[in-house]
Amino acid sequence: MTPLVLHELPAIGAVPAVRWNALVGDDHPFLRHEFLHALEASGAVSPATGWVPRHLTLWQGEALVGIMPYYHKHHSYGEYVFDWGWAEAWERAGGDYYPKGLSAIPFTPAPGPRLALAAHLDPLMARRVMARAWEDSALSSWHLLFAEPAEVEAWQTACPSLLARQGVQFQWQDRGYGDFEGFLAALTAKRRKAIRRERRLVAEQGLTLHRLEGEAIDAAAMAHFFRCYEITYLERGRHGYLNLDFFERLRRTLPESLLLIQARLNGAPVAAALCLQGARTLYGRYWGSEVLADCLHFEACYYQGIEHCLERGLTTFDPGTQGEHKLSRGFAPRRLTSLHHIADPRLRDAVARFCAEERTHVEAYCRAAEAALPFREGS
Repeated sequence: MTPLVLHELPAIGAVPAVRWNALVGDDHPFLRHEFLHALEASGAVSPATGWVPRHLTLWQGEALVGIMPYYHKHHSYGEYVFDWGWAEAWERAGGDYYPKGLSAIPFTPAPGPRLALAAHLDPLMARRVMARAWEDSALSSWHLLFAEPAEVEAWQTACPSLLARQGVQFQWQDRGYGDFEGFLAALTAKRRKAIRRERRLVAEQGLTLHRLEGEAIDAAAMAHFFRCYEITYLERGRHGYLNLDFFERLRRTLPESLLLIQARLNGAPVAAALCLQGARTLYGRYWGSEVLADCLHFEACYYQGIEHCLERGLTTFDPGTQGEHKLSRGFAPRRLTSLHHIADPRLRDAVARFCAEERTHVEAYCRAAEAALPFREGS
């Protein structure tokens, strides 16, 4: 059999989109060439912003048979699995934590595949070949973030020395509700009443919600969304990680994956939430508003997404990071595992102790979160 050869790409554009996408599934738009290229072409991901693309590709002769996003990082911004404490501790001890290796989707804490392989490959061998990229380098570490459980398990089998770190997000799952009223019927009477009240308050303020998809999202709608997105960050005293060029590139090259939820007042848009969607999953990602309105965030970022999933047959809604407030709206905790290769045994031992202690807290948090879900008994 033709041997596997590992190549690192200095830019996603170094391989044609059709060859990269041939290995990508249909439910995770963030792994598509168009999404990663938009990040790099817009300048959001570049050496100047602390992200050095080194995408890993496996080849058998002229055939591309494996891909994985990979970056050398000079900071830990835009990752959402926070290791600032590890970096500070190691540098106080005289070590250099940066640059480090990272396999993740920049600025996108959405669980999904990170490694895509041709069906005929031995996945164990493929992963061990990939691992040479960080095991034989001067990097302090390598981090695999927001990978799916099966992929995490496969990496642990291929590289048993990887450290596992636990985390949690919140996701909504369709349990055969049929429509939004069916979803509400599965909740306790108290929560049904509260959600109906929140939706009613939005309407009473004169706001209407509109869902735009694909080609219906024109340049004006995207420009308005971007203004709203920037407001969210400017309220914290800084600009967003992403720029209008990035979102415009998505609009032109990946329209079938976009869902824009607009809130309008007197016919004019005043708030917007931009989601991406795959064959089975809706991913809520970006939000902003030009107005202060009671419960508008819940309506635009949660209830509209649930309705969209029920209407389109999508089974999962991943609304993004953070938020116990999601629990009371039917989003259940989902355990996540990140993996970490730490080169120096002294730092590795310290990180291993940290992860073990943190795991007990995460497990207790998940149990408490599950107990707080608002579903009726038996539903």
